[in-house]
Amino acid sequence: MKLIMESISENESFARTVVAAYITRLDPTLEELADVKTAVSEAVTNSIIHGYCGKNGEIEIICGIEGKEVTIQVSDKGVGIPDIEKAMEPLYTTKPEWERSGMGFAFMEAFMDVLEVISEVGKGTTVLMRKEIGKEQAE
Repeated sequence: MKLIMESISENESFARTVVAAYITRLDPTLEELADVKTAVSEAVTNSIIHGYCGKNGEIEIICGIEGKEVTIQVSDKGVGIPDIEKAMEPLYTTKPEWERSGMGFAFMEAFMDVLEVISEVGKGTTVLMRKEIGKEQAE
């Protein structure tokens, strides 16, 4: 599944709804669905606020399913992240004046099984997330 949308805040809820609908074929629990929706929201919000700094741009979401694992890739062509390690620290934010909590990557990491961030300054950022659906039910 591939979705390309404008980097406007109204599209954050659209993105999470589309991804949630896409993964329903895996019969996720409500908790798993909420985890994925939250992670997608955080990734898209980061692209809007930090990647494009409120300017127009496109966000691309690519989803795939292999077995019981969903892969979600959220990409922008925004400003990029100069220090990914620093950006991923809980409570770190480049926009404290916007009352940003700095917990976006921490939430993505907590709610998904795998989180990988690839970024190049001036070229954009890609957030790659994976989650196995049904893992908790099997345990």
